[in-house]
Amino acid sequence: MMHNNLDSLGEILKAARKSKNLTREQLAERINISPRYLMSIENENKKPSYSVLFRLIRELGISADAIFYPEGKHTNNEINQITRLLYQCDKRDLKVLSATVKALLETK
Repeated sequence: MMHNNLDSLGEILKAARKSKNLTREQLAERINISPRYLMSIENENKKPSYSVLFRLIRELGISADAIFYPEGKHTNNEINQITRLLYQCDKRDLKVLSATVKALLETK
């Protein structure tokens, strides 16, 4: 299902910035926007341009899924850990894992 509601965008970005121990001024400087503009994104529900959103995601090291699917029940760390493990699997292992995950999701 496609989610286009970005009402929580500011909260997500602010939390990510704080988890990186960055001030608003530091992050704004790194992505070449004004601190006031960043404040309006974080606190006033201002929607950034694609270019600014892209730079924010990259600089904060967050997944686009965290923004577009904030209702996810998992953390980025869990997904990253699973992804790293998947790269260690051979083709047969991946087929088994894929079938297992599909079966798990069908039971919900």
